[in-house]
Amino acid sequence: MLRITELKLPLDHPESMIKTAILNRLGISAEELITYTIFRQGHDARKRDAISLIYTLDIETTNEQGILTRFKDDPHISLTPDATYHFVARAPKYLAMRPIVIGTGPCGLFAGLILAQMGFRPIILERGKAVRERTKDTFGLWRKGIFNPESNVQFGEGGAGTFSDGKLHTGIKDPHHYGRKVLTEFVKAGAPPEILHVSKPHIGTFKLVSMVEQMRATIESLGGEIRFKSRVDKLDIDKGQVRGVLLASGEFIPGNHTVLAVGHSARDTFKMLYEQGVYIEAKPFSIGFRIEHPQSLIDTCRFGAHAGHPVLGAADYKLVHHCRNGRSVYSFCMCPGGTVVAATSETGLVVTNGMSQYSRNERNANSGIVVGITPDDYPGHPLAGIDFQRRLEANAFKLGGENYAAPAQLVGDFLLKRPSSVLGKVYPSYTPGVRLVDLSSALPSYAIAAICEAIPAFDKKIPGFARADAVLTGVETRTSSPVRIKRNEYYQSVNVKGLYPAGEGAGYAGGILSAAVDGIKVAEAVALNMLSSSDKNLAD
Repeated sequence: MLRITELKLPLDHPESMIKTAILNRLGISAEELITYTIFRQGHDARKRDAISLIYTLDIETTNEQGILTRFKDDPHISLTPDATYHFVARAPKYLAMRPIVIGTGPCGLFAGLILAQMGFRPIILERGKAVRERTKDTFGLWRKGIFNPESNVQFGEGGAGTFSDGKLHTGIKDPHHYGRKVLTEFVKAGAPPEILHVSKPHIGTFKLVSMVEQMRATIESLGGEIRFKSRVDKLDIDKGQVRGVLLASGEFIPGNHTVLAVGHSARDTFKMLYEQGVYIEAKPFSIGFRIEHPQSLIDTCRFGAHAGHPVLGAADYKLVHHCRNGRSVYSFCMCPGGTVVAATSETGLVVTNGMSQYSRNERNANSGIVVGITPDDYPGHPLAGIDFQRRLEANAFKLGGENYAAPAQLVGDFLLKRPSSVLGKVYPSYTPGVRLVDLSSALPSYAIAAICEAIPAFDKKIPGFARADAVLTGVETRTSSPVRIKRNEYYQSVNVKGLYPAGEGAGYAGGILSAAVDGIKVAEAVALNMLSSSDKNLAD
């Protein structure tokens, strides 16, 4: 098949126009076109009064070679690449020892799924609860202020991505089309088929819950095993080789190949690994606030008269500003038509994040407005970034009234450096609720100065971004893992054989899709290493 990229059509074109555009673009007759499929559909909204749709199309034609010859110098016409996923190994009939996967976020789920599909019958351990029980506990904090440190936004089946916008796009390089495998498996699990072709696919929490359950059922049907309420408290490491894991319950599970996909908030696990000598280093992350505006404001700024168009949906944005003090401020995890959510994983701390449902029809848009920081800002041991996060989150808990309400401030008051006392027209979506304060003490002075400079700069790109009654809610500290658990070219820890640091928690991903892709890569490494190992893990 042939692929055409960057085919531009008007926003409200009839479906027949796609076929006409193909014929015109390739200079062929209708009889020469057998069929076409839409591989990707996006939009170009740089000119609000002339928004267009941008297509990538896969074409079947009777004259493929002739077209390729005529357009040999055209970068937008080529052979369609093979995006079919090919398994790298198959497990032998008898396994003496099974691989272990720690964590059931996107990375752990896909590591477990791929291993199960290859026949390795993984044992998957999750410290939290199954996704529906976990959802009840999470809503318990949001609605009643009741917090469960083992079952919350961060811990439980599905990982932190379950309570997010469900974004399924990433900027990672993906020459082997692992991302396509991820999207295909999501569709099999019940995701809308459109995620296979829209340029910025998303799912939303409610759909993710049932999808995660279906993926669990698939893994189990292939011989995999998923155990909930199974926190790993220690690794058995013998002469630089993992030999198994010890659970909080006291149970020991033997295993020479263990995938570590614990997410960016498993602070007690990071501490355990550090104390056991696993090589860990501090890495950069970002801190800031959540900002909320009316979604209608963002829609109008981005789409003009086309705001509300069903093809365009709720508008998003991506902003960055380089400040005079050398810091960079950027929008993070923008959630169109969403809510700001309580995302702590420890008692007595306040953490914010953003979430959207598939419909994206809530009244507010929100995103993180965050400042990049480095280990130079929190010098010390490799876990110093965690201590830094905790101090900010504990202070936010205190500012919020010590009942899991979050400290908040109107943007106008924040820029004028005065406390807020009364809300305007923008009503904050965070539950259990907010307490209006002065946020100047919620972050280090350099971060406050940078955000104060960035918001007016962002207003020049999105008029109304600095409106006085927009709401800032604090604090956003879990933008990415504060540590990196280094691994070698075989995806194993640089100093512990058989331990495979993976996903966002290990510092190798950021978001659902990239974490899932990393899970696939690590699963392949586990399978190949198990098959080639000389330690008698496998018996024919």
